Amino acid sequence: MRILVTNDDGIAAPGLRALASAFVDEGHDVVVAAPLNEASGSSAAMTAIVKDGRVVVQRRRLSGLDSVTAYGVAGSPGYIVVLATIGAFGDPPDLVLSGINRGANAGQAVLHSGTVGAALDTVDDEARNWRCAAEIAAGLLDSLLEAPSRTVLNLNVPDLPRGEVRGLQRATLARFGQVEMAVAEAGEGFVRTSIHESGARVEPGTELAYLAEGFATITAIRAIVEAKEFTLPG
Repeated sequence: MRILVTNDDGIAAPGLRALASAFVDEGHDVVVAAPLNEASGSSAAMTAIVKDGRVVVQRRRLSGLDSVTAYGVAGSPGYIVVLATIGAFGDPPDLVLSGINRGANAGQAVLHSGTVGAALDTVDDEARNWRCAAEIAAGLLDSLLEAPSRTVLNLNVPDLPRGEVRGLQRATLARFGQVEMAVAEAGEGFVRTSIHESGARVEPGTELAYLAEGFATITAIRAIVEAKEFTLPG
């Protein structure tokens, strides 16, 4: 399969390399295109930096992936996917994989991405168990291909070695994300925000509950579609 790997942590993120590597090892035709810089929280925004009428794109070499063509794009992840589907980076992809990001993309905060959880973490990125998450993602490919059209599988994996992950659980979305934003300081001409853990109670059966117990979680999310069941009043 022709697979596009992207993320919102940026082209230099180690999780991006781990995900691409796992699917190269499975024999797929992988191309990487990701934001030049951190783009967490950008949701499905269609934004880009344009210079002289052109979207800024830079060829990049990813460590350990000499055979993979990679691009750093001065745009949001959603915009990058659109560019890929119209052939900006070669043949359009059959499948889009996004990640692997620091922090859980959990709860209804997935609407705007939960990767801001990285702001709370000071662990060395290179020491994380990226390969574990990549291997679990690769094992879900057949399930994704059998799912209804326009289905998105949201996978969260605890930062543990593969042998310590207790299993994979289908989970529901928590009502709140892992972290939340607050105004730390405001003054004339500026505002400064901070990120801290959400104080919401962990709900049984949700991704956050299972992650806390050492399970990887999978939640199917449908793309925005028209609701047919609706009756006008009167």
